[in-house]
Amino acid sequence: MILGASFDHVAVAGESRAALEVRYRDQLGGRPLAGGPSAGFVWAQLAFANGAVVEMLEPERVEENDFLRRFLDRNGPGPHHMTFTVPSFDVALAEAAAAGYPPVAVDDSDPDWKEAFLHPKDAPGVVVQLAESHEHHERPLPAGAGPAARFLHVAHAVHSLDEGLRLFERLLGGARSAEGTGPAGRWVELRWPGPSRLRLVEPTGPGPLRDWLAGRTGSVHHLAFVVDDPTALPGAAPERGHWWIDPAQNNGTRLLLVSDAADVAASTPT
Repeated sequence: MILGASFDHVAVAGESRAALEVRYRDQLGGRPLAGGPSAGFVWAQLAFANGAVVEMLEPERVEENDFLRRFLDRNGPGPHHMTFTVPSFDVALAEAAAAGYPPVAVDDSDPDWKEAFLHPKDAPGVVVQLAESHEHHERPLPAGAGPAARFLHVAHAVHSLDEGLRLFERLLGGARSAEGTGPAGRWVELRWPGPSRLRLVEPTGPGPLRDWLAGRTGSVHHLAFVVDDPTALPGAAPERGHWWIDPAQNNGTRLLLVSDAADVAASTPT
């Protein structure tokens, strides 16, 4: 296990950061936390009412690094990666390799931000970033003119819950905070010291979730938010007692909206 790992944020990619900001900043009330240009992309992070963070990525200066451009050309817009901070970069890489997740794109050239990635072929269908960070960003409760949503969890559908737990629980140290079985599958929610939560969901039989996975080892299914009025968000549609925004209406990322966190406690993807 990588002791001291923490789930820092989820990143979504799109052709236009401005379009992403309309949804996550203007409509969901995320407050600017950090951002800037990098080789091949520009990034910006938004913090929500409980401190959980969404990072938005837009390709830029792709001649310097075309990884994001290639991702968008291959997959279209949508969830890109999950970032976990670690106290010791070298120890984390050694633990990951020993557990069967060989790190790739290792870069320790910047002492304030060392990073490496676990490939989605090894991790269950998602890019996982491991980072040792000595950058400092204040994370107060967001404040602003309008109410900010609470970002409850990332829901990641997996072909095998055991394989998902092998990575996120046994290697990355997530602690089980809830679990259950619903119409679509069985699920386990994991927590870390910060506000971010990850819900792993495995389809338990034939149905829409298994059809959606379509043989993949895993894929981010949705992001769940608590908002004052789910009906007020453009694109929100009712389904089985919850409100959903289809990926086609949200730059490739499905959203689950509830007005009370208790409403999502036993929800599983449809």
